Amino acid sequence: MARLKERYREEVVPHLMEICGYKNIMQVPRLEKVVLNIGVGEAIANAKSLEAAEQDLVAIAGQHVVTTRAKKSIAAFRLRTGMPIGLKVTLRGERMYDFFDKLVNAVLPRMHDFQGVSPDSFDGRGNYTLGLREQILFPEIDYDKIDKVRGMEISIITTAETDEDGRHLLEQMGMPFAKDGVS
Repeated sequence: MARLKERYREEVVPHLMEICGYKNIMQVPRLEKVVLNIGVGEAIANAKSLEAAEQDLVAIAGQHVVTTRAKKSIAAFRLRTGMPIGLKVTLRGERMYDFFDKLVNAVLPRMHDFQGVSPDSFDGRGNYTLGLREQILFPEIDYDKIDKVRGMEISIITTAETDEDGRHLLEQMGMPFAKDGVS
């Protein structure tokens, strides 16, 4: 069993039941899924960039990725409906907990001048989205083998109904939120 999942069951659930006043264990918010997304706009001109980004995302996530395609044509960007413009992968279960553990304990502390993630990136329903500027923060990525530094978006979907509940959950799971508005 994933180390973080075990900690969730043994420490986080009882703590959240106490501070938030949940009467039933099923009311306690939990992680539902983590979605990683890379936009590869240069894939319009260079198809190889999509392949390189796919290799990076597979190394980071440990599972197959899905190519996202344009929904509309935009002439100014030379974009047509159906052209591949990004990649995404959804992690659930053990892989999700392993990835979240790695994100919190290995990746975020490697960021330059890191003082915590912004506490303002919740969506109003307890889900949190985090943007990273470079994929080289992940230990699986070999700096010498990448063709370009790419950013990515990480969405952490929870069963929390409010941002406050989502924040309590992520704080207890180890997410390092910035103190006093510093981000």
